[in-house]
Amino acid sequence: MAKVTVESGICGFTTTILAKAPDMFSCNLTIETSCSNIQKIAAAMDTLNPLDEISFKGHSRLRELFGQYCPHAACPVLPGMVKAVEVAAGLALPQDAHIYVEK
Repeated sequence: MAKVTVESGICGFTTTILAKAPDMFSCNLTIETSCSNIQKIAAAMDTLNPLDEISFKGHSRLRELFGQYCPHAACPVLPGMVKAVEVAAGLALPQDAHIYVEK
């Protein structure tokens, strides 16, 4: 299991992602958020194939759902979900990632 928390920034939404993967071929996500766009994505999501999600090659269900329901291209929740999937499936080690924004 992997847990990822994404604090999205100026929108003020926090998303908690729990990923459970019995192997590297299937993963289920549980999403907690107050963002209505991410709630729509969570409602439409089914079991994911981690190998499809961690690569730009092939079909990514997560990228498809974000394209359909999330109007904000810079939303950091998508990479948070991908990171949760790959860690839960044993395809990456858990390590924090950060985006620092200054003006």
